[in-house]
Amino acid sequence: MADHDEHDAHDAHGATVDRRDLVRIACTALAAALVWLRVWEPFPHVSVIGVLGTLIGGWPIFHEAWESIRERRMTMELSMTIALVAALVIGEFFTALMIATFVLVAEVLEGLTVGRGRRAIRDLLDFLPATVTIRRDGGAVRIASSLVKIGDAVLVAPGERVPADGSVRAGHSYIDQSTITGESAPVEKTPGSPVYAGTINQSGALEIVAERLGRDTSFGKIIEAVERAERSQAPVQRTADRYAGYLVYFALVCAVLTFALTRDGRSTISVIIVAGACGIAAGTPLAILGAIGRAARAGAIIKGGRHLEALWNVDVVALDKTGTVTFGTPAVCALRPADGVSEATLLGTAAIAERRSEHPLAKAVVQAADALDLRPAEPTAFTYLPGRGIVAQAYGDEIVVGSRAFARERGIESGPVAATAPRAASEIVVARNGRMLGTIFVADTVRPEARESVQDLRHMGIRTVLLTGDMRSVSESVAKDLNVDDVRSELLPDDKVAFVRALAAGGNTVVMIGDGINDAPALVEATVGVAMGSGTDVARESAGIVLLGNDLSKFTETVRISRRARDIIRFNFAGTIAVDAVGVGLAAFGLLSPLLAAFIHVASELTFILNSARLLPARSKSPVASAPIPHATAAPAA
Repeated sequence: MADHDEHDAHDAHGATVDRRDLVRIACTALAAALVWLRVWEPFPHVSVIGVLGTLIGGWPIFHEAWESIRERRMTMELSMTIALVAALVIGEFFTALMIATFVLVAEVLEGLTVGRGRRAIRDLLDFLPATVTIRRDGGAVRIASSLVKIGDAVLVAPGERVPADGSVRAGHSYIDQSTITGESAPVEKTPGSPVYAGTINQSGALEIVAERLGRDTSFGKIIEAVERAERSQAPVQRTADRYAGYLVYFALVCAVLTFALTRDGRSTISVIIVAGACGIAAGTPLAILGAIGRAARAGAIIKGGRHLEALWNVDVVALDKTGTVTFGTPAVCALRPADGVSEATLLGTAAIAERRSEHPLAKAVVQAADALDLRPAEPTAFTYLPGRGIVAQAYGDEIVVGSRAFARERGIESGPVAATAPRAASEIVVARNGRMLGTIFVADTVRPEARESVQDLRHMGIRTVLLTGDMRSVSESVAKDLNVDDVRSELLPDDKVAFVRALAAGGNTVVMIGDGINDAPALVEATVGVAMGSGTDVARESAGIVLLGNDLSKFTETVRISRRARDIIRFNFAGTIAVDAVGVGLAAFGLLSPLLAAFIHVASELTFILNSARLLPARSKSPVASAPIPHATAAPAA
């Protein structure tokens, strides 16, 4: 159908309508009514009305047909022009006028639907406030959003939108961030919590520190993803355009055969009219755009339609371990106190010795103690023996923290390893004045959503492989916890690349998910590279898909969205071919009048376009969110 982008006008609701099309529809419909009622006689007046009305109503079709001839392309506009001219030649003026009216109405409806797709995410541009309040020179100043700088302290009142990505410095509130992360319920925000541009502060006042502005925000990257998707073309879209041309050729050949065999002009015109390919040509890019928009709302930025198309064919997902399926930082995972010793005593004593250490395991112990508000004292003496442990003094007591071998060196009987000790965890022995207090186990813990995501991928028939440079015992423990299909440990970055390349060479569609610099080469080598949102800039730039945050469930949801887009596109292809084949057959045997053929053409076209429109994300919420707000005391920003 004709493209009306250059004539778009916007009504109060943002709908895109070409007003000249409305005038053409009115004129053509009026001409059709006059011809049908035979208001003016004799017959020549009817022919003049019919020709003029068809020229007015069919002008967009004729214009597109002429452009197609110049570009040597076979399009539906060209075949429809042939049908309209043929109808006028044989005196079917009412038929020509009604066909033009049907086509114009279809174009308006198609334009509204496609326009909605293009605005599905762009309407987020209205989500950034025009002005914001910042702290400057000891006071609060209202400035334009464009003047905000990184590091500025921004005050966000209840009901206002967050202007930048950053973190909460002071205050307590709940924020509706469904437009960015896809979470349906408002998320609690306290000092240190991350916030995203374009989200809505719902209850308390907040003071945030601006860390990313404009296009660098999660919000900005969503907009860029949609803009990039509009400029790029997925392979399936080129296939759709090619098939649309084939269907036009098919209709014209069938029309020639029909006229040669029947000499029936009406049947010939019906054959040309009934075959439509716009459901494929317009429905396919609309489905691609809708899927990319929906994925962005779910928290995954897809950098173009080709990545989406590759994703719906994925059969192997390779997962990096550290920072991807695990948190990437050690944490206390188990406490095993000796008889008569409480867990608080064990952890608090260890934290005294570990407080001055910079070792990652020591930081995990101190953080666990702080979380329980144990407040361990500062040691009066501290000795760190690399690779062995720590000897500290506090309250006149000697505290020893380290490995079992180190404890034995100090004459401390540590006993056997507990049968319930977690696998792949580092063990820390704690003793005070030569007495064994117990052991603490520290490990890089698996993200809870990672387990469910791996199971979801398995249910979708996708094989999962864990790739890591960690030692075998640790990687196998994590693999068992996740229940992945395969695990490869002690890999260098080049080894990951070689493994991904081997998978692809075996005919697999491979997705690699990672977050670090060492993952970037494998991300590039994979069919589709997926980077965690908190990963390095190199990883995010190398990937075709970026997850906002570190939730792997966003990836599995994106796979579902991509497969839904695939199913919709396939249905549109099969449905269009079936309707065209049946319609052409009926028309060739004289069972379809030109009017009925036009109705079938338009109805089927709109059906397939609306089928694609089901993927479009829902319109964004108004500033007053409808989700219930948990009760919270509105704390003014400090």
